[in-house]
Amino acid sequence: MTKADRMRAAFKQMCFSGDLVNLVVAPDALSAKIAERTGFKAIFQAGYATSANKLAQPDRGIADFGLMSNSAREIINAVNIPVFIDADTGYGDEQNIARLVRVYESMGAAGLFIEDQTWPKRCGHMDGKTIVPEDVMINKLKAAVDARQHDDFLIMSRTDAYAVTGLQSAIDRSRHYHEAGADLVFVEAPKTKADMQKVADSFPDVPVMANMIENGKTPLMTNEEIHEMGFSIAVHPNVLVYTETFATERLLKDMVTLGTTKNQMDQMVTFPQFNKFIGLDDINALEQKYATAPIKL
Repeated sequence: MTKADRMRAAFKQMCFSGDLVNLVVAPDALSAKIAERTGFKAIFQAGYATSANKLAQPDRGIADFGLMSNSAREIINAVNIPVFIDADTGYGDEQNIARLVRVYESMGAAGLFIEDQTWPKRCGHMDGKTIVPEDVMINKLKAAVDARQHDDFLIMSRTDAYAVTGLQSAIDRSRHYHEAGADLVFVEAPKTKADMQKVADSFPDVPVMANMIENGKTPLMTNEEIHEMGFSIAVHPNVLVYTETFATERLLKDMVTLGTTKNQMDQMVTFPQFNKFIGLDDINALEQKYATAPIKL
């Protein structure tokens, strides 16, 4: 069994186990490796963090499929836990959907979600969203299901209809998306706990995801509260981007003001610690294994 097969099977088992799948979005390969080392069993690669990390730009449809897929490949290669993918709107019609499914499957992703926003999309917690007709999204999901080669590769539907046409519309769309073949359901940005509960109650036999954005539109809750509501998956999409920005800015301000990093040493790992963490010992051992004696002239 390949690594990709193991990761897909593991993620599917997690989602349908009855336990909560706790996901954090990794902006890059290093943060993905840190998440794995600190105990996360699966991670997410998403547009907001990727656009911020790679482009220093907001999540407004600026990060295209090429950038997103390259970043996903780096993250998947860096870890040995499942990586779930934000595929935005699919970047085009059904042919584009089929292609992206094949690409993400081949690189070892555990699955992906497709959303029903119009392109260019925007972060689900930003204002001004618009959505495509329901039948357009259904055809995209059918194309995704038809294109996948492995049943363990999970496809999630995301709807942004809550902000546009209301809660019941979002639930109805998600039900139809599930009937079209989506394995998992995601209703983006409900504004109250009562509405979140209605979403969870509407899909008692389908894994449903809750999205926890600090200062976003959805109430921030603990994983325990989310699970008690009936959600199967909790994702924390922006916490690493926000934390890295805060810590980096604070450090650099000190460097500009004081001209030294001495006051921040207790906020860093050491040179040896970091080299060990990113696998320098393994690289050195590999180099030694294949080392040859120098040629004497």
